[in-house]
Amino acid sequence: MGIKPSYIKNLGTELLTKQREHFTNNFDENKQQLGSSAIIGSKRVRNRVAGYITRKMNTKKHS
Repeated sequence: MGIKPSYIKNLGTELLTKQREHFTNNFDENKQQLGSSAIIGSKRVRNRVAGYITRKMNTKKHS
C-alpha cells in the first residue's frame, strides 16, 4: 500500500470521466477494458490504473 503517483490518479480519473460505463468493480474486467480502450505501454502502469479505477468504483457503490 502507499500513496499513488499523480500520473496514475490523473489517468484513472480522466478515463472514469470519459468512459465510466465501461468499467466495473472487478479488477480483471477493468484490466481487459484498459487494454482495449487506452494505450498504456507498461503492464505495471496498466495494472495500477486498473486497481485505482476498481477502488474508485467500489467506494462509489458504498457511499
